[in-house]
Amino acid sequence: MHKRVVITGIGGICGLGTDASAIWSEMRAGRSAIGPIVNSELYDLKVRVGCEIKALPEHGIDRKQLVSMDRFSLLATIAAREAAQQAGLTPHETNTFRMGTIVGVGVCGWEAIEENYRAILIDKKNRAGIFTVPKVMPGAAAGHVSMNLGLRGPVFGITSACSSSNHAIASAVDQIRLGRADVMVAGGTDAPLVWGILKGWEALRVLSPDTCRPFSADRQGLVLGEGAGMVVLETYEHAMARGAEILAEVAGAGLSGDASDIVAPTVEGPEAAMRFCLVDAGLNPEDIDYLNAHGTGTKANDQIETAAIKRVFGDYAHRLSISSTKSMHAHCLGASGALELIACVMAIREGIVPPTANFREADADCDLDITPNVARERKVRTAISNSFAFGGTNAVLAFKAV
Repeated sequence: MHKRVVITGIGGICGLGTDASAIWSEMRAGRSAIGPIVNSELYDLKVRVGCEIKALPEHGIDRKQLVSMDRFSLLATIAAREAAQQAGLTPHETNTFRMGTIVGVGVCGWEAIEENYRAILIDKKNRAGIFTVPKVMPGAAAGHVSMNLGLRGPVFGITSACSSSNHAIASAVDQIRLGRADVMVAGGTDAPLVWGILKGWEALRVLSPDTCRPFSADRQGLVLGEGAGMVVLETYEHAMARGAEILAEVAGAGLSGDASDIVAPTVEGPEAAMRFCLVDAGLNPEDIDYLNAHGTGTKANDQIETAAIKRVFGDYAHRLSISSTKSMHAHCLGASGALELIACVMAIREGIVPPTANFREADADCDLDITPNVARERKVRTAISNSFAFGGTNAVLAFKAV
């Protein structure tokens, strides 16, 4: 029998807000933070919209650590500190090796890459910055979170494009279930609003010129955002023994691969991940009240996800409350699943389904209840969160009330 794994702390930062409470407040209100990018030099880019963090909060991170951090690591550490504070996490000599962290990252330290590219190849400087290598490595975020919080158990990074958060959280649950740790801090982060990354996405011709409209017939593509989301996970017994407040339980996870195309999704892969998740959680389709969709706002993704949901949930699919919060915080790549976890957990706690913002026109191929524009009151006992990524890497998480 699986060990029960519960959530005792949540932290987040993105264009919607600089903490989890502010992010949820904006989600619940259906307010989108997508708009013109103003903090990054865009040079010759045609698409100039995104969801950026306009100003970082006071975070208290020591300057000695800051100088070796790229932005994606900084965002992860800010979110992790918030989650640890809410959970009352206090590592010390007797428990530090039983606490670890896994952070999902979709890309890497592109702020440092961009800076060094321009310095060496354009400005003709003869050397790179001294911290370039530790700044850019995808595992840096996990390392910085562990150093900042004093976590000496399992520490590593995971990268699976847009599914990175959910894979990281699922892996952290596994560390606890396998007995390698009592507590794990897990989630995802990304800071892709730099010229090089945006230029690459622009070439794919999937970026929307204005905003993200998931499941709307007039949708024009996805919008990129930056951010991080982190959670504190621990066994139910460990949380109860130390008197921690339990926010929700991670009921299960489902993972699959399309084994088909590097960018084009299939129906079968997402379908399998959702089915595996329900089995792992011991839940039936009719037990699910809310589904946070991957919902990127591209024509293909939204149609295929709708078809996969119908296959898994059958007739019940039309009674399921669904929304894509990417309509508000955009697609934050490796951070998306962790930010969407906030929506799932808070929907369970408050009985409110956040909306799909920016919706304008019904699409016959996306004919499910996607909670258009306005949040809805509904008792949410259980919720699942979909993440489907380039490479055909799919990860679905299930959460339930405790």
